[in-house]
Amino acid sequence: MAPADPNRILRLLPLFAGIVGGTVLMFNRFATADLTPSQARSDVMGVILSGVLILVGLIWQRVQPRLPDAVELIGREGLEFAPDLPESVKIELAWASHLLLTNTVTKSLIVYYQGEVLLRRGILSQNSEVKVSNIIKRVLETGKAVYLVNLNLYPAKIEFDYLPENTQGLICQPIGKEGVLILAANAPRSYTKQDEIWIEGIADKLANTFSQF
Repeated sequence: MAPADPNRILRLLPLFAGIVGGTVLMFNRFATADLTPSQARSDVMGVILSGVLILVGLIWQRVQPRLPDAVELIGREGLEFAPDLPESVKIELAWASHLLLTNTVTKSLIVYYQGEVLLRRGILSQNSEVKVSNIIKRVLETGKAVYLVNLNLYPAKIEFDYLPENTQGLICQPIGKEGVLILAANAPRSYTKQDEIWIEGIADKLANTFSQF
């Protein structure tokens, strides 16, 4: 179900104002027995303004991007750490994952580092084993993030069977040269450029923490 558009009423205001203004001008014209030149000029300007308002309202309806459809991810909610992690690393992971889950559209995330899953949090799949697939290999080799905006359109979806099966979009963000931060969203095309910058910054912070242990 798509979330409600909070600006819907605001975008409709020019359209309603133009229609109401044009209707009032029409009734005023018919109700006037003797039309003066000044009133005629005023009516022309009023008609033009009403037309512009209606046009703006229609344009706003067309250019407003459609909000992506969100789904409820299939799985259980949880928080899992790798065994024998230092307490300071657990605190860092808990802090970073909380920020991502509360400040971005992320609903499920995995921290994979040096061949081990250090953290799973959010909506969890039954499968906890992360396989180094083609996309994960590319992220590790290039050091560049991969953003699959609509996972259902990519054959690579089968590579991510350790995420909720109805994941709609995901980001694989490198953590230094030895790890990947895998983020799953419940709606396609939902991560913004600001989200990507935010995720990159947190991944860099985690890489710095891990390098000390």
